[in-house]
Amino acid sequence: MDPLEELTAALATANPGPLLLVTGAGISRASGIPTFRGTDPWAVWERDVTELGTLAYFEADPAGSWRWYLGRFAALRGAIPNPAHHACVALERWQTGRGGGFLLVTQNIDGLHRRAGSEALIEVHGTAERVRCSRVGCTLGSPRGSLPRSEVDLLAFERDSIFANVPRCPRCAAPLRQHVLWFDEYYASHEDYRFEQVAAAAERAKVVVFVGTSFSVGVTELVLRAGILREARIFSLDPSGVSPHPSVVTLTAPAERILPPLAAALVGSDTA
Repeated sequence: MDPLEELTAALATANPGPLLLVTGAGISRASGIPTFRGTDPWAVWERDVTELGTLAYFEADPAGSWRWYLGRFAALRGAIPNPAHHACVALERWQTGRGGGFLLVTQNIDGLHRRAGSEALIEVHGTAERVRCSRVGCTLGSPRGSLPRSEVDLLAFERDSIFANVPRCPRCAAPLRQHVLWFDEYYASHEDYRFEQVAAAAERAKVVVFVGTSFSVGVTELVLRAGILREARIFSLDPSGVSPHPSVVTLTAPAERILPPLAAALVGSDTA
């Protein structure tokens, strides 16, 4: 059976078992946002992200950390959800409309799933749309606080990116930090990452669909392992065609070419 037909059949006959989508940087490539790994010429992974995207780097050089992230987040300006993001919304509405469980877990911090309209959504690595206090225990810091980036005045730092101009917490005046999971941090470091809910969903899902991920982070390892042990139907949408495990059915095409017709086929089958 053709992989797309197999995926369509697995979803249509899930009856209507929990569906878990896990998305990575590949789903946002069509929105003009660089991936981390892969062959994209502007892939962020080409830089030493494992050094710069860390708490250790922020503590050693808060201004340098802010400079790096502001440069990185420049790629998000003007980005809008692409057809793959909108197809995820259609899949959610189709699945929940027939009484089935649904959860979308994204590794991306770009906010495009939320802007597209996804509701059953966990941004497991945080979001570029918020920042938080670097002082643990502050009401605007870990383990549960944050504030919108739009409420932070960045003009002084953008004019002169020195330590004295690093944005400060409005509650305690400690330096603000990005509201993202750094490489030397744990998923349990902030409640917004909702990792326990992700783990619970991984234990229940009958169908798991990975979209545009390289399977190189903890959340994908956890979901993949849980799915394999429970013999869930597992699919991966990856243009490289590389499968993370023999039991995973791989669809070799970009997400924006697979998800829209998949959603249309499922929605159409229920309205025919």
